[in-house]
Amino acid sequence: MRPATHPSLAPLTAGNPDPLTQFGYQPTLPRTLRTRDLAFYGLIFMVPIAPFGILGSVFSASGGMVALAYAVGMVAMLFTASSYAQMVKAFPMAGSVYSYAGRAIAAAVGFLAGWTILLDYFLVPGLLALVAAVAMNAVTPAVPVWAWIAVFVLGTTAVNMRGMRLTAAMVRIFLIGELVVLALFLMVGVAAIVAGKGNGLPANAAWFDSATFSWPVVAAAVSVAMLSFLGFDAISLLAEDNKGAPNQISRAMIAALVLAGALFIVQTWVAALLIPHPGALVADGDPAGTAFYDAARVAAPWLGALTAVATALAWGVANTLVAQVATTRLLFAMGRDRQLPAFLAKVSLRRAVPVNAYLVVAALSLGLGLYMASRDDGIGLLASMVNFGALVAFITLHVSVIWHYLVRGRDRSRDRSLWFHLFVPLVGIGLLVLVAINANVMAQRVALIWMGVGVVILVGLYATGRRPRLAGQGR
Repeated sequence: MRPATHPSLAPLTAGNPDPLTQFGYQPTLPRTLRTRDLAFYGLIFMVPIAPFGILGSVFSASGGMVALAYAVGMVAMLFTASSYAQMVKAFPMAGSVYSYAGRAIAAAVGFLAGWTILLDYFLVPGLLALVAAVAMNAVTPAVPVWAWIAVFVLGTTAVNMRGMRLTAAMVRIFLIGELVVLALFLMVGVAAIVAGKGNGLPANAAWFDSATFSWPVVAAAVSVAMLSFLGFDAISLLAEDNKGAPNQISRAMIAALVLAGALFIVQTWVAALLIPHPGALVADGDPAGTAFYDAARVAAPWLGALTAVATALAWGVANTLVAQVATTRLLFAMGRDRQLPAFLAKVSLRRAVPVNAYLVVAALSLGLGLYMASRDDGIGLLASMVNFGALVAFITLHVSVIWHYLVRGRDRSRDRSLWFHLFVPLVGIGLLVLVAINANVMAQRVALIWMGVGVVILVGLYATGRRPRLAGQGR
């Protein structure tokens, strides 16, 4: 007898059993997303105009070599995307690194990987709401930051609770809007530089400065710039929303990553030549978070306001929509396996969404956003903590590839094994470790404390006879 599924799944699985069943799961999420939808989702999560909100932090950390930081970050993420592609092919299910490490290595390792990446996904929606609120406050000072945070968190939660079709439609609309604003910035910005309105830096200054260059400096900058790339990996969390073959996930991930990386490099290159007082920005940082808007204002006064509003809508609405979806899918997967409270796996039959998970994410995002809004370093600290959690999870992903295909001998294509299943993961691990050891010290401490709590919980599960195990695996 076929397992019961959500009604909308029936036409998709008739005569073609859902791949989830081979892992012991019953499909409960409707498969509505195509490769294009997945790629749009990844692009929106990464935010094509992401540098608008964090340019000052990356510029300061890199000594002005902001384009180089984004280029190195993209290369590092391409190695990680390759490992994601290998694991999506082996385990086409929600849960991302949690599912991959748990099934490739051991359920306990999967729990720790899932717990670590939760630090990333728990913090992201709150960070997005905070950045958006700061941008809107710069345009409408009469409305306080805390009010904008509430508007963004509660509004996006209401949209997501109505189902993935509405979310996917809004994602496409916002993506087009962001690309239009970016095109305007590039055209007006380049024209301003040609007209002599730039800051006088040489054209290659954003790529290399012999006075400040060192690999630790670049790695530290990449640890901040990585925030812009987080999102391509979240596509893997939608494996159970994907209506096509598993390789559509990997194609969407790589396409979104390459396109976004190219856009990041070009826009930061132009902005670096427009930023007023670049030397002061390197020395003092960007505590107000307005460096990009200041650069745009040099090109044209109206462009500064436009980029600020675009940042608010991109981070506070579009990106928060997809960040909530990604976070709830991870909570759903871990709740389904009883490694987090089971109520997180409850799916609304009417809307086909994990309703309880959405409510938990909304509450956490609102509380975190409001607290960080009271700190002067709220945006920078949150960004560093998000990135460090992702770094640890990505390293675990690479280890999972090596373990699954080589240690456990699941490689069925020996001619490709040393490249995709050993060389690529090892290089990816090396790049990520370099970035991690040069990351913000406070972020390192918070992440280590978070991981320590995860270890304590894991020990408690074993002590009470509830050791982690995944569906389809033995006790």
